[in-house]
Amino acid sequence: MPTMEEYLTRPVADRLTRLRSTPDEVARLLDGKDDRALSRRAEARSWAPKEIVCHLRDVEELFLIRFQTILAVEDPPILTLSATPEALAPWGIGGEIRHPLDPDRWAEERQYSRTDGLDPGQWRRGGIHLARGRMELGEWVASLAGHDDNHLGQLRRAIELKP
Repeated sequence: MPTMEEYLTRPVADRLTRLRSTPDEVARLLDGKDDRALSRRAEARSWAPKEIVCHLRDVEELFLIRFQTILAVEDPPILTLSATPEALAPWGIGGEIRHPLDPDRWAEERQYSRTDGLDPGQWRRGGIHLARGRMELGEWVASLAGHDDNHLGQLRRAIELKP
């Protein structure tokens, strides 16, 4: 699966295609799985499938806010977060994920269509990552595309109960 660095060698349109395909891919992976299967962890410190899916959804929302901020403010500082199973504790395993991850609803809420009309100058706008320094909008898109691929692989393994 491609990393952020590999996505940086691809056109932005390819990166956006990856992001736009994530909800359908998640839906295919979850199809036919019951809540019990989605709540199991392969190991105590592994994420359950539903935790992975909620993480994908939440990070996407965070990135969309980042994208909007970068387009509205010149070189804003961008806070970074670390996700661990402990950080996921507020979600718990007991919550239902079907409603927020309904593929049609998720697709409606995605805002990547706002990037379709960006001019080259807008794609060069950036935000200051606290560890990586200034990153242009296209680099942020590559980061999220690599993140999605990483966690989709993790989701496949989690469904198969492989750490």
